[in-house]
Amino acid sequence: MNLPENLNYTKDHEWVRLEGSIGVIGITDYAQGELGDIVFVEVPPIGRKVEAGQVFGTVEAVKAVSDLYSPITGEIVEVNKEIQDSPELVNKEPYERGWMIKVKIENEADLAPLLDLAAYKNLIAK
Repeated sequence: MNLPENLNYTKDHEWVRLEGSIGVIGITDYAQGELGDIVFVEVPPIGRKVEAGQVFGTVEAVKAVSDLYSPITGEIVEVNKEIQDSPELVNKEPYERGWMIKVKIENEADLAPLLDLAAYKNLIAK
């Protein structure tokens, strides 16, 4: 399983990568593996505000539909249009081409409760 060190993780299996004041958000390799083949991803449009801990979209897989929870609060500044046409990218490249949204971080304190790599590994080992 691929788990990059440079990310922050949530207990709901989302990740966030910081790019200055922007947070790039997606789901973890573990999450996509549990879901199975992803067939559709629904995310809000650019300009929509998301709240830390709140649902911002859904992922539909052959097995189930799962909510996506934002790790941070802020405004969506970009959505990954590539996964709209090719949702399987979330399965193949969850940390690269399979990202979902980019959010302008409103409050850096949102990052404090997120998990580092060691804590996330402990979570999924249970």
